[in-house]
Amino acid sequence: MSSANQNGLCVGQMNAGEPERGNHWQKVLDACFIAASSLSVGVLLVDEQFRCIQSNSVLAEISGLTLEDCQGKYLREVLPDFSTALEQTCQHALETGNSITDLNVETGTPSSKRCWTIACFAVARTRMVSLFLLETTSLIPSESSLHAAEVRFRAMVQNAYDMINVEMLRQQFERERLINKIAMRVLQTLDLQDILDTAVTEIRTFLQADRVIIARYIGESWHLIMAEAIGEGLASCLGKNVKHAQLGEYLGLNQQTIQAATEHLMSLPLSETAPEWMAHWQIRSRLTMPIAFGEQRWGVLVVHQCDGVRHWETFEVELLERLSTQLAIAIQQSELHQQIQHLNDDLENQVTARTAELQVAFEFEATLKRITDRVRDSLDEDQILQAAVRELALVLKISGCNASMYDLDQRASTTCYEYTTSISPYLGRVAQFSAVPELYSQLLGGQYFQFCSLVPNPERGLVSMLACPIRDDQGVIGDLWLIHHKEYAFSPQDIRLVEQVANQCAIAIRQARLYKESQSQVKELERLNQLKDDFLSTVSHELRTPLANIKMAIHMLKAAPTPEKRERYMNILEAECSREIELINDLLDLQKLENDSYTVALEPIHLQTWLPTVIAPFISRAKNRQQVLNVEVPSGMSALMSDRKTLERILAELLNNACKYTPPQGRITLEVSHVVNLAVSPHAMTRFAVRNEANVPAAEIPRMFEKFYRIPKADPWQQGGTGLGLALVQKLVETLQGSIHASSQNGWTTLQVDLPVLGKAAE
Repeated sequence: MSSANQNGLCVGQMNAGEPERGNHWQKVLDACFIAASSLSVGVLLVDEQFRCIQSNSVLAEISGLTLEDCQGKYLREVLPDFSTALEQTCQHALETGNSITDLNVETGTPSSKRCWTIACFAVARTRMVSLFLLETTSLIPSESSLHAAEVRFRAMVQNAYDMINVEMLRQQFERERLINKIAMRVLQTLDLQDILDTAVTEIRTFLQADRVIIARYIGESWHLIMAEAIGEGLASCLGKNVKHAQLGEYLGLNQQTIQAATEHLMSLPLSETAPEWMAHWQIRSRLTMPIAFGEQRWGVLVVHQCDGVRHWETFEVELLERLSTQLAIAIQQSELHQQIQHLNDDLENQVTARTAELQVAFEFEATLKRITDRVRDSLDEDQILQAAVRELALVLKISGCNASMYDLDQRASTTCYEYTTSISPYLGRVAQFSAVPELYSQLLGGQYFQFCSLVPNPERGLVSMLACPIRDDQGVIGDLWLIHHKEYAFSPQDIRLVEQVANQCAIAIRQARLYKESQSQVKELERLNQLKDDFLSTVSHELRTPLANIKMAIHMLKAAPTPEKRERYMNILEAECSREIELINDLLDLQKLENDSYTVALEPIHLQTWLPTVIAPFISRAKNRQQVLNVEVPSGMSALMSDRKTLERILAELLNNACKYTPPQGRITLEVSHVVNLAVSPHAMTRFAVRNEANVPAAEIPRMFEKFYRIPKADPWQQGGTGLGLALVQKLVETLQGSIHASSQNGWTTLQVDLPVLGKAAE
């Protein structure tokens, strides 16, 4: 609607009943309208499409229309006689921005001609044109009134033009001041929210708008209202996510171009709920400006007018364009600053975390080194594990720790070492792997685990436990168990420490065992060295003794006066030669047996007919020494598959040994029997047991089969010997797949040989 005021002005809907909104040029035009009324000058304000925006009563009389009828009509409808000339003049003014005050136009017919002087100029970069029409038909150029009227008319037009230019400069200054003010305010802070709040507040103040918002683009059809400056009584948008596409278009949030025309806004296709939103937000006009960094879209700056339709001026659009650029720079700086701050914070956090990790690692390494030094400080297995369990319990401050060693053959674990502060001891307990296979299968696989007992232990109750295997490259040799209260959970740091200690224990134990083995080997080498010395001493003695006797017998033979003496010395020579040959044969045979080059030939041996020929020499020898030799062979014994020569030598050595160490009046027995010893073989065995009345200390029994070893003070006949007899027997028995066993008790010493009835060749 339009209305006429007391000065004869007709103003359009944009100004009717509305408060001021910063259009200062309007005041200038109003003054021009008032001044023009005293000269009967018609005044018309048109837009770039040549539609009437404002007019006065004089113009209405010239057009023959009312003020209300002029409003909104095109120039050709209001002044049809002037339309062509006026439209060209207006277009020229819009394009050049220059005023035109010397345009003279004639209308009507020659009989009713009317003359007009017209002034035209563009209004302060608003895309609008002001027209001033003065009718000069009745004025005589020579008359002073015409001259005065023209002078006043030109002065009025020039004054209006100057006033508008001054107002334009003032507004331009205010705009620059606002831009600088906002730029300084937003650039003085790097806080994004402060920048946005400052911008919307200053823009609303300058434009005297109802609402100014800044929304950030957060996704397709999504914007977040981050800042708002709003007039009283209006609904707030702050903090809302605008998601509906039509609603976003209505608010001006998804436009990348400026939308300022009210007609376009009101003609948008809206959903059924749009009128409700329109009433809620009360938006009548808007101006939207994108905020972007180059091609990157950040958001939008939107100005709303809610109390009426508003035509946005060009300078307002340019102002928002420049402010959006400043905002984009400030926002980019703020976001870069925030990124730098985040990077700094992240870097500080990383440095702090890394420092804490290094401190933990340093403490871990120091603890591990201390425990490792304690563990590796000894070559004694007991001290190693005892130190490990004690140090782990003290360092981790737990209730107890124990170490167990595995017997893989028996599939059992024995708790050998323990350190406790508040739990019952488990030292010496044996656990079978089969009792808890789910636990030991993991430990034997080299895996640690922790758990809390679900069923209370009768002695320890509910506890939390960590089990870790002690293993090296050769396998698992034991485990470590750590025990604490049921709420305790072993941390990864605890587990890592226990694993490292377990590894160090495994290395230390292996070293200790190697050291122990090396010590045993050293002792064995010392023993072998002693045996070598004894062997050399014994062999040299045994070899020299017969040679000495041979030499003496040869010497005596040379001087033997009688045949009896010569025969005696010849017998000595023969005996000593036999003794020398026997010693050499024993050494050679023993060497063959140790090199597995001794061969046997199995054949059936009937003991009832074969034994008497073997025993006959020893019966005579025992009789000469006043000893009693008894032989017990059951009748009907089956043949024995064996090597005749080897078996004869075994029995001869056993009987010779018995005769040598049996005192006068002593008894010697040879018992032959069939036995079944399932621990050795499921087949029947032939047992030869040689017993003699002689006592051998228990400590000497294991050494009876050592080479060159002779029991001290056990030779009543002082016959000497090499100490190879029983060692040779043991090797011969093993060659025949048999076994030999020695025992001494109740004054009797027994050497028992078990041989299979059927040898391997026969089987």
